[in-house]
Amino acid sequence: MFVTRLLTVAISLPFVIAALLFLPQQLWALVMFPVLAIASWEWAGLAGYTPASRLAYAATLVISAAALFYLVPRAGGVPVRVDIGIYALSCVFWLAIAPVWLVERWATRNPLLLALVGWIVLVPMWLALVQLQAAPWALLLFMSVVWVSDTAAYLTGKRWGRRKLAPLISPGKTWEGALGAATAVAIYYAILLLTLPASNHYLDRSWGLIVFAVILVLSVEGDLFESWIKRTAGVKDSGQLLPGHGGILDRIDGLTATMPAAALAYYLR
Repeated sequence: MFVTRLLTVAISLPFVIAALLFLPQQLWALVMFPVLAIASWEWAGLAGYTPASRLAYAATLVISAAALFYLVPRAGGVPVRVDIGIYALSCVFWLAIAPVWLVERWATRNPLLLALVGWIVLVPMWLALVQLQAAPWALLLFMSVVWVSDTAAYLTGKRWGRRKLAPLISPGKTWEGALGAATAVAIYYAILLLTLPASNHYLDRSWGLIVFAVILVLSVEGDLFESWIKRTAGVKDSGQLLPGHGGILDRIDGLTATMPAAALAYYLR
């Protein structure tokens, strides 16, 4: 399974990074639309929608995301209140609602509630990925923290995992994996601090540490939240599109919780 996961990443990641760095923002947004559409389709499947309803839901999220993108001015990198509000809404959900949802293990199958939550989970993430592409190296930095965390948690959990992190939510997650993720992110931060220019404020010893720590914690939370939604739906993976990973949601679960917060940090800094 690890070899399959590694091959999938090795094939897809260079294309993603190349598109992020070299495509104009309008084309980058088009590249991200299929990701949003497939993730929305998978979320609707987890919510128990019929095929026709899943298609309508995916279309609704894509249209609403497109409307937000074209309503937000992109010249000069100056956001307006609508996108800041969207990112703030996402942060409220991930910092105040999702933790309670996980602790209480809510198992709602209410289609309207799940539709709303799916929008909050997916659309702010998409908007953040598209907007932050105007600062591609900052976006790549934020995403790389999630990738380092996920990879380290997977490898250390597989090798040394014994104590379950949240057995009733995601039996595969362990405290050893979480510690491995935190250690790897700390080492990654130290390497960047020593090699990148000191003027990069995402790496200073106050703001940078906070950003990296928040991304680490939210990436774990996003993973756990999607695991719980899958558990209540009675499935192991959100889809079968990506060999070794499952569906698109299984690959971007850490980004759903982290990217809106990263965008908010970027624009409010």
